[in-house]
Amino acid sequence: MTSSDPKAPESATHIPSKDELSKETTNSSIGTQNPDESDQETKPTEEEEEEEEGECGFCLFMKGGGCRDVFIDWENCIKEADTNKENVVDKCFDATAALRKCMQAHADYYEPILRVEKDAEEKFMKELENEKASEGSESNVAEEETEIVVDSKDSTNG
Repeated sequence: MTSSDPKAPESATHIPSKDELSKETTNSSIGTQNPDESDQETKPTEEEEEEEEGECGFCLFMKGGGCRDVFIDWENCIKEADTNKENVVDKCFDATAALRKCMQAHADYYEPILRVEKDAEEKFMKELENEKASEGSESNVAEEETEIVVDSKDSTNG
């Protein structure tokens, strides 16, 4: 059912969306504004709205900064690798490097993520050093045991 009144509901059960309500409020409070120009710059596109509906906070944060497009490229690469059962590290190395470079260029916004990444890297390096030190001491023990065994064989033969 089509009506000549643009504000008339299309059906009895039509519930206006937030955008329709905010557009009506904006248009009624600013009578001279053209409805097509009202929220054009600030209103997200339908694609962006669909994208943001089920997104995690991390993704929303990443897309809120200057690396939005680079992050989306990285995210698409990860999804594609997962779908095709490919090695994510190999497939998305360049996309990851580009994202990291972009985040460093926009460190003022991405600082919390960069800080967490740096802390995790430092923790990993400490754990790696501890493992090497532990392996080194185990290696020394194994060498000493080998010497004792060799020495005892020599004494039994002589």
